[in-house]
Amino acid sequence: MFDEPMAEYVLALVLAFAKDLPATMRLQQRRVWQHRETERLAGAHALVVGVGPIGRAIGRKLRAVGVSVSALGAAARADDPDFDSVAPMSDLRIALAGADYVILATPLTAATHGLVDEHALRAMKPTARLVNISRGGLIVLPDLVDALDKGALAGAALNVFADEPLPKSSPLWDLPDVVVSPHMAGDVKGWRDELVRLFADNLDRYIAGAPLINVVKPGSTA
Repeated sequence: MFDEPMAEYVLALVLAFAKDLPATMRLQQRRVWQHRETERLAGAHALVVGVGPIGRAIGRKLRAVGVSVSALGAAARADDPDFDSVAPMSDLRIALAGADYVILATPLTAATHGLVDEHALRAMKPTARLVNISRGGLIVLPDLVDALDKGALAGAALNVFADEPLPKSSPLWDLPDVVVSPHMAGDVKGWRDELVRLFADNLDRYIAGAPLINVVKPGSTA
């Protein structure tokens, strides 16, 4: 039920970066008229880390606006319906090197904890942006802050954090190329009612001995 809302949120963030909306808002608050040129989104390349339902919804949304989208999953897959290509997670650094946007949509496990560290960040282009709508523990936060401070990364949009709420002392609040949102990417109006309907449907299925929907195997990583 969160797939499409989260994909919409990612699309909004990617568009905001391409069209420099954070700077526009800052300049508006200061009443500064400063003309700039922005980036064309069509022709950009995005890497989605995770090929579960949310990652796939993100891939479809981005491809619809002309972005080429590759993905990383548990194993390489040919002829994928939602991605131009799918490589194994072991190819992370190779895949990062060609991405303009890197979107984290994979579960937090022992294997993915600290996935984006200083080594991964060094593999990314200095013009790339990082978007995390999954779990804060996927990123080594001091390494990310250091990369942003040094201009080794063009920006980051973070919707999840290892410590929530994000402490007021965090340097992320003041970095100009960072979008901080309070773990809200999938929360659209009416989601609670939709969740109740989904639960009730699965309960009816369980009582009737019918197959359940949206079953996730414990420990699985898409």
